[in-house]
Amino acid sequence: MKFGPVPVEDALGGIVAHAVRREGLVLKKGEMLDQARIDALKTVGVTEIVIARLDVGDIGEDEAARLLANAIAGAHLRIEKPFTGRSNLFAETAGVLMFDTAALDRVNEVDERVTVATLPAFRAVVAGEMMGTVKIIPFAAPGAVVDRAIAAARHVGLRVAPYKSTRISVISTLLPGLKPSVIAKTLRVMNERLAPAGAAIGRASEVAHDAAPLADAIRAAAGDSDLIVVFGASAITDRRDVIPMALELAGGQIDQFGMPVDPGNLLLLGHIGEGAGRKIVLGAPGCARSPKENGFDWVLQRLLAGVPVNAADIRRMGAGGLLMEIISRGQPRGGESPVESDHDGDG
Repeated sequence: MKFGPVPVEDALGGIVAHAVRREGLVLKKGEMLDQARIDALKTVGVTEIVIARLDVGDIGEDEAARLLANAIAGAHLRIEKPFTGRSNLFAETAGVLMFDTAALDRVNEVDERVTVATLPAFRAVVAGEMMGTVKIIPFAAPGAVVDRAIAAARHVGLRVAPYKSTRISVISTLLPGLKPSVIAKTLRVMNERLAPAGAAIGRASEVAHDAAPLADAIRAAAGDSDLIVVFGASAITDRRDVIPMALELAGGQIDQFGMPVDPGNLLLLGHIGEGAGRKIVLGAPGCARSPKENGFDWVLQRLLAGVPVNAADIRRMGAGGLLMEIISRGQPRGGESPVESDHDGDG
């Protein structure tokens, strides 16, 4: 592509590089200069204009953006018609945004003239939300560059994993001093978390904070639930604590205890049953009683969309996993009383 100032009489067929505003004449950036526009420029005394002119083999910005957007977009995404070298992509349904981040990096490494930006991978999205944008930086890009970008884009797998119908049980354990209002708030907040996925708590039960009755409750919930969430009256502090012990006593397995997301560090991921009868069990961190975003949300959203979560997935959540800090704390992430930490803390 050629770019630069030329005499107006030589600009026929060129693309206006910068808007022109003179004595009632307005030419917008990106307009094609036909003879009528050339004559209008001469009439208002413009003798030179900066234009872009495509070379043989170049692909115009809008067409290049369209081709790349079509290559990168997968299931449940809508592609907006390109304009000024940009094509935006929108979610057609609520769910979780999925793509290969390394593959996306390879698209952007092809050439500086070709760019793709997206929301973070595994972000929960709603229908109509903008997921990404393809932007061709200049007015055109060489066909060979566009072809390489398209080849790389086919490996990105940008798509939305829609939320699936999920049967959910919540088990709350009880200790003396735990107010009924805390349980009520927990269930309300949990249902608010589930609402964007079109889900709700199907079974809610309360048992003593002891391994044996909790194991019985987990086994009972596994019979008619896909996901079992346990809110402990006391935070899990070790794999040998009440909730993980109860899961193993029920015949389940611990997959991961702890996560590199704060708030949310004390999350437990496990399962009971195998194959088609496999049910996920989450030991919720104390912060999950609050509606504020925390690591529990990241795991829950994936599970509601039918996206598997294993120990390796959780251990890779550390980059960007520091979600907030409360400046008013005397000591960051510390100093809470045991009751505060267990019932409403960051854990």
